[in-house]
Amino acid sequence: MGRILAIDYGVVRIGLALSDPTGFLAQSLEVMKRISDDVASERIAQIAREREVSELVVGLPLNMNGSEGEKAEICRSFAAKLEERTGLPVRLFDERLTTVAAQRSLIEQDVRRNKRKQVVDAVAATVLLQTYLDFRNRPSREV
Repeated sequence: MGRILAIDYGVVRIGLALSDPTGFLAQSLEVMKRISDDVASERIAQIAREREVSELVVGLPLNMNGSEGEKAEICRSFAAKLEERTGLPVRLFDERLTTVAAQRSLIEQDVRRNKRKQVVDAVAATVLLQTYLDFRNRPSREV
């Protein structure tokens, strides 16, 4: 089993989080300034190689009713570009409310507003990844 890299895609910034080698714990990695999808996908591919990543998870921004909007389509397109560039499996995972959870966590930790803006995307990627890991690692329940 290799590490999993989560991507919280945004048109201005992209938050990244990385799992531990066992795939149980997520930690913030970095926030990239997005110049273009080509530049971002190349940087993510480089990180994936350096960190021995075996799988990518891209947050899928669904509407609260579960439907997909324009942002979801943009994320699907970016995920396809990542899969092509890295050759790794790319999973799309519901990211609803991850940024809200990240903001709340940072506020509870008394992180100043200007600092929160710098790190919220990486924290949102961490929330996304930990949720994905918990979902993936939960024991299956038979009915």
